[in-house]
Amino acid sequence: MSDDIPEADRVEGAPHPRETLALLGHDNAQAAFLDAFNTGRMHHGWLITGPRGVGKATLAWRIARFLLAQPAKDDGGLFGAPPPPDSLDIGEDHPVAHRMAALSEPGLFLLRRAWDDSKKPARLKTVITVDEVRKLKGFFSLSATDGGRRVVIVDAADEMNVNAANALLKLLEEPPENATLLLISHQPSRLLPTIRSRCRELRLGTLSPDQMADAMQAAGADVTDAAALAELSGGSVGEAIRLTNLGGLTLYSEIVALFSSLPRLDRPRALKLAESAVGKANEPRFDLLLRLFDLFLSRLARAGVLGPPAHEAAPGEAALMARLCPDAYAARAWAETGEKLGARARHGKAVNLDPASLILDMVLRIDETAAPLAARQASA
Repeated sequence: MSDDIPEADRVEGAPHPRETLALLGHDNAQAAFLDAFNTGRMHHGWLITGPRGVGKATLAWRIARFLLAQPAKDDGGLFGAPPPPDSLDIGEDHPVAHRMAALSEPGLFLLRRAWDDSKKPARLKTVITVDEVRKLKGFFSLSATDGGRRVVIVDAADEMNVNAANALLKLLEEPPENATLLLISHQPSRLLPTIRSRCRELRLGTLSPDQMADAMQAAGADVTDAAALAELSGGSVGEAIRLTNLGGLTLYSEIVALFSSLPRLDRPRALKLAESAVGKANEPRFDLLLRLFDLFLSRLARAGVLGPPAHEAAPGEAALMARLCPDAYAARAWAETGEKLGARARHGKAVNLDPASLILDMVLRIDETAAPLAARQASA
């Protein structure tokens, strides 16, 4: 692939999963696959699930390297069979590792959204099409002569359209010999039930703040507050990298500081924040603002039921949430506000509403929710 063409399965600003040999956390999932391999209970289809950005693709590439570096069968050599492997580790100098990093490994097929030169301007397709899945027929027919292992990585299976999903299902129903299909899924409920039923699932959870810090460091990102990043990203390294690249921690701190004046809204400050999302160059900031507003309101609503967050995502957040949402009554009000504003944000983006107007409208409606709650608390 040309360096000028973006990769559908790469997080901007982070190494591609094929370039990351180590996987932090997820020991149970790795052990489950290794046990299946060593005991001869290998499934031909594996569904790797979990939140976006927690390391699913890194695990898939790690498994693929491991499989392609193993002999297809015991050749009965002079000294007998080697001991079973106790790790998925493959040395970075291994020929398979080099070929996979260069996308030149003949035993691997990467199924992902393709680049569409027919569009003007050219861009990545929005889905994995059936034409991409049909290429697997050629991959398996051309590679069947040497009898070695064959691995397919689908990243992400959620992005297949209906025809592509049905074509892949046929492969899962009648898999070629020595073939392993690794399906990465952020939302497995969106997959055909028949696809899910023909795969063994490896579910990955979120990372702890310490694991997050280590993973971010491994990705080359500068982390100043791993605990705050873990809170805002939901333990997802991919999301944490996006937040870091877009200044998400600073922006969330601005949101918390703005709402610290509620129920007396600092309108000049609100207008300044809204205007910072105007213009094509600020589209990523606009999208991030909408996500962070939604996150703030969901964290605020939870505070009324579970108490203020144990780890602050911004200075003063815990005290602010304790004041704005002290009980279950307030939690319901904030949850309803969050739901309504989420719908308004989606509609506003769909009809290309002015970003500043949309952000300012959301801030004013949050202020409208805060005022009666503050009055109720004062009269209690």
